[in-house]
Amino acid sequence: MTHSIPASINELGLSAKAINCNWSNAALYEHSVQSGAGKIAEGGPLVVTTGQHTGRSALDKYTVRDDETENSVWWDANVSITPENFENLWQDFKDYASDKELFVQELFGGADPNYRLPVQIVTEYAWHSLFIRHLLRIPTDAERAGFAAEFTIIDLPGFKADPARHGTREGSETVIAINISKRMVLIGGTSYAGEIKKSVFTILNYLLPKAGVMPMHCSVNDSEKDGSAIFFGLSGTGKTTLSADPNRTLIGDDEHGWSENGLFNFEGGCYAKMIRLSAEAEPEIYATTKMWGTVLENVVMDENTRQLDLDDASLAENSRGAYPLSSIANASTTGRCGQPRNLIMLTADAFGILPPIARLSPSQAMYHFLSGYTAKVAGTEKGVTEPTATFSTCFGAPFMPRHPSEYGNLLRDLIARHEVDCWLVNTGWTNGPYGTGHRMPIRETRALLSAALDGSLNNAEFRKDENFGFMVPVDVPGVDRSVLNPRGTWDDTKAYDKKAAELVAMFVSNFAKFENHVDDRVKAAAPGN
Repeated sequence: MTHSIPASINELGLSAKAINCNWSNAALYEHSVQSGAGKIAEGGPLVVTTGQHTGRSALDKYTVRDDETENSVWWDANVSITPENFENLWQDFKDYASDKELFVQELFGGADPNYRLPVQIVTEYAWHSLFIRHLLRIPTDAERAGFAAEFTIIDLPGFKADPARHGTREGSETVIAINISKRMVLIGGTSYAGEIKKSVFTILNYLLPKAGVMPMHCSVNDSEKDGSAIFFGLSGTGKTTLSADPNRTLIGDDEHGWSENGLFNFEGGCYAKMIRLSAEAEPEIYATTKMWGTVLENVVMDENTRQLDLDDASLAENSRGAYPLSSIANASTTGRCGQPRNLIMLTADAFGILPPIARLSPSQAMYHFLSGYTAKVAGTEKGVTEPTATFSTCFGAPFMPRHPSEYGNLLRDLIARHEVDCWLVNTGWTNGPYGTGHRMPIRETRALLSAALDGSLNNAEFRKDENFGFMVPVDVPGVDRSVLNPRGTWDDTKAYDKKAAELVAMFVSNFAKFENHVDDRVKAAAPGN
């Protein structure tokens, strides 16, 4: 264990009863168990609970509005607080921490040495420190010697925000406050560890476009034979599951950059949904639930046998597992790969209208990237109890500080430059909408993805979708032909047509805010044209 306190911590003026720096996984694991914060399940994973916050607190995230951010942040989608609010919050954070034991980790966000972000993470809980060691990238001894943090994230779950003093939401004691100018993020009032990693993602989403690098909420895998693939999608659409392919190398499951050097993972681990995880459908992820060191959030465990019940959602629908990439046998050790050959946009269509796969033109790809249509899956955000249709720009609007057109233009240029094939994949509902139909069989999704990634799907017969204008395969070996035409799976085709028209109208209405930021080719890619 390293006990020396980084000079950057002292410079912040942060003091505490004890500050434990760069503790190892084993030390953090031991402390978590001894303090009663975690329990050991069969096989060795650390089981923890997060209380009332079992997902992101999207309504409690704020960005300081000042001279640096006034004209660079997309304020239509980012809530502001004043510099004075933040100073009050920071002073109160320091007062709260003064009699606490804290844990500090010096880590990198980003596998590409040219673009990675050195960040120091200060946490109140030892298991949060273990979590972020899994999720970010651990410096080598040589890199540690010259480590200089450019951002500080301080995570104090026991802290309670004061709306009157901190400019936060009435009725809430939770706060995630980002101050770009001060290079600092303050997280309080929530034990959900995902807020820490999403804060790093938000920072990189702000910084990287200025360097011409595309930050992406996506998973990536690679094949020596078929090249690399990008999987866009929100939580619950299948990014983690579908990218964990035993026949391909996993680069990462959630957040990546795309530069002139190729693709690179922001993280050093995975944060996978655990609820109803299947050993048959997701064997690589399932195996991590039996491994020492994996952190399991809100997974139900039998206190006597220490066996897990992954089907029990009584603690949370959004139960999660955090583990290092080394837990996946075919994961990349470098977190880097070359330029992509395929780009997949995943959506969980709650209406049961979209086909299981469709081929997109470059303009259609930009249209659907800016639209970011999917369904919010139960438990992903506080208060969401069932899938609800939504549009999340760039498949990650809550983490995109800049205007979507900046990301969309970067993506369009990269797709064109590297001649990437683009696909829209529906992992949502078929045979009807949510409540009537059922989720798309993962076997069919995997078969269609395999055909797209190995190039054979390009040789299939295609039809033009009458509602959205993209191209849909008519017949694919190993896939039930009927599932390729969603209209035919509905008992009432008139009901399908009516719901399809409603969905088209939703797309058009949502995209209106981008009309002045895209060219005519992208406008023509809208459904109904």
